[in-house]
Amino acid sequence: MASNDPFQAKAVQQTAGGDRTIFRLDALKDLGDIDALPYTIKVLLESALRNHDGEAITDEVVRALAQYDATKVGETEVAFAPARVVLQDFTGVPAIVDLAAMRSAIVRMTGDEAAAQKVNPQVPVDLVVDHSVQVDVFNRPDALQINSEREFERNMERYEFLKWGRSAFDNFKVVPPATGIVHQVNLEYLAKVVWDDGVSLYPDSLVGTDSHTTMINGLGVVGWGVGGIEAEAAMVGQPISMLLPEVVGFRLTGELPEGATATDLVLRVTEMLREHGVVGKFVEFHGPGMETMPLANRATIANMCPEYGATVGFFPVDDRTIEYLRLTGRDEGHIAAVEEYCKIQGMWRDDDREIVYSSGLELDMSTVEPSLAGPKRPQDRIALSAMKSQWAVDLEGGLRPPGSTASAPVPTEFDGAAFDLADGDVVIAAITSCTNTSNPNVMVGAGLVARKARALGLSRKPWVKTSLAPGSKVVTDYLERSNLMDDLEALGFYLVGYGCTTCIGNSGPLPDEISKAINDNDLVVTSVLSGNRNFEGRISQDVRANYLASPPLVVAYAIAGTVDIDLTSEPIGQDSVGNDVFLSDIWPSPDEVATLVAENVTSEQFRTQYANVFEGSDEWRAINAAEGDLFAWDAESTYVQEPPFFMDLGPEPAPIQPVAGARVLLKLGDSITTDHISPAGAIALDTPAGKYLTERGVERRMFNSYGSRRGNDRVMTRGTFANIRVRNDLAPGTEGGFTTDFTDGEVR
Repeated sequence: MASNDPFQAKAVQQTAGGDRTIFRLDALKDLGDIDALPYTIKVLLESALRNHDGEAITDEVVRALAQYDATKVGETEVAFAPARVVLQDFTGVPAIVDLAAMRSAIVRMTGDEAAAQKVNPQVPVDLVVDHSVQVDVFNRPDALQINSEREFERNMERYEFLKWGRSAFDNFKVVPPATGIVHQVNLEYLAKVVWDDGVSLYPDSLVGTDSHTTMINGLGVVGWGVGGIEAEAAMVGQPISMLLPEVVGFRLTGELPEGATATDLVLRVTEMLREHGVVGKFVEFHGPGMETMPLANRATIANMCPEYGATVGFFPVDDRTIEYLRLTGRDEGHIAAVEEYCKIQGMWRDDDREIVYSSGLELDMSTVEPSLAGPKRPQDRIALSAMKSQWAVDLEGGLRPPGSTASAPVPTEFDGAAFDLADGDVVIAAITSCTNTSNPNVMVGAGLVARKARALGLSRKPWVKTSLAPGSKVVTDYLERSNLMDDLEALGFYLVGYGCTTCIGNSGPLPDEISKAINDNDLVVTSVLSGNRNFEGRISQDVRANYLASPPLVVAYAIAGTVDIDLTSEPIGQDSVGNDVFLSDIWPSPDEVATLVAENVTSEQFRTQYANVFEGSDEWRAINAAEGDLFAWDAESTYVQEPPFFMDLGPEPAPIQPVAGARVLLKLGDSITTDHISPAGAIALDTPAGKYLTERGVERRMFNSYGSRRGNDRVMTRGTFANIRVRNDLAPGTEGGFTTDFTDGEVR
């Protein structure tokens, strides 16, 4: 975007890398009290100065931001031009499909194939393939290999399309499968904090097609998740139009007590901010508690920003940021530029500065206690000590299937073991998700729980599907270097893949014997996962109650095998000679965790793992993708279809037509989530999408997920409100995608 400088803010700054242009915020001091602005507003203001074009971004936008008053925000609209866009493969594939469709449409309209090159991203775009691996195989040494093979078998069409896009489009890179989770890769490698393009310095900023893009706020980078249309507009250089947000200040004091983790902290923060009400607002964290808070803990809190409802959950740049950049192997010259630039622009954390916020909260972190959240909303925190009693309340409070009553424990056999499967039993225990797998303290803590449990002869219960899906290969590096992988594997936590897995609904099928016992007897079983999302129907179609917990607690519940237990007072199991073992007996001290982290997490690991991040595995490199500016659409593909909205595009838009004969399809209650509207997880056989695939010869084992098929609008439309747990008031007594056909009164 062309840049004007009507406010005379453009200046030259000497850096270790040479002279760089910056747009100084202090040039606007006559417009307002720039020092009193929240950090996030300063980032928006700098972007407006630098991208001022007199059309989309005008003098009025700059003045509105420079004169921002958090106490009376009003309804002022501004434009924001992010520096880059980040995609994950579920939501990224349809974005690239749309760009490919634009190229096809332009060529059809003009007859000029060279015109295809007019469609390209105008800002850097990174797509990380992280949502496609499923936990088909678990609790065995070859789980990673088998799951990876099945991932490529299912997703080859999509991967061929992405490799075509990587070569066809400018400014577009793809991080291949089995590298890590998009937000962790962004945190550990992609993010710049301050962008240096060789000419200018400016704040790194982004939007992403995933709500947890906000994780990067923990590194002092403004970014948030947007819908596909907004992301595509940003990709082609259009600024995002938004109302000036309120900014809520969240003051942190104290330190976490022994026994509490970053996960427990974020569940408390989520609970507080949901109660306060921050939808559509920015949140900035400040206070003396920031001094000693590791950046990984900040990223954990920022990651769950969508769960507490804010647009961003921002931590300003400070010494902890610089330490993290150095730990993750960033260039020393760039690190120096980050610190210098942020201090010049007043973007360096300074708690002595009087920032005016719209409202404020405060948390003494020493009051945080071990917790879970569930059974179907991340903001419903439950203290570990109250888990057993709350489970009894939740079980009878609507978790059972419609018309179902309590079921007796069901005698079940699996993998050579005989047991009774009952309500409350944990059938999935997953260390998964960007929220926690980016945090060495909780990952090492999980390994130490496993080590101590193993030493006492404890093991996972035979009905628990256990999995370890780190967010990057650095995690397995430091777990192996700490000699903790053997302990985790001894309790069933074998490496199953590098990706979102269970948290996105890719938990894979439960063993047939377990699934049959659950469904034949209407059992209400549970999952415990170190994720950020536990919406009903998301984790597994067999599981009705899902609880978020720290990785160490995930290991503990795999050992206990049930949530119908008070782990603060009841034994988790018995040792090899029959003595009771309590959770406190296997819980590591903060010093134990800190020692292993300090000794085994090194900058060399990050440099090594990200040295060739775009090359991928042998399987990825072996994919033979088509070449050329235009994509060769395949009418038989069930993954990638040319969307209909560009098919008959003419020079003039068609007139808007009235809607006639419309009927209401759904009347829903509260807490309707994106998973109810457009689920990302497994496709059930008897759903419209399942029938569509069956009719086209797709085997059940190859259905994959709704998210993986978002490049096909035929699956997307059939997946609308296809969540198996959605309850429509227009079809009482049903569960799933049912409604009443008002033309004949039948429920279908």
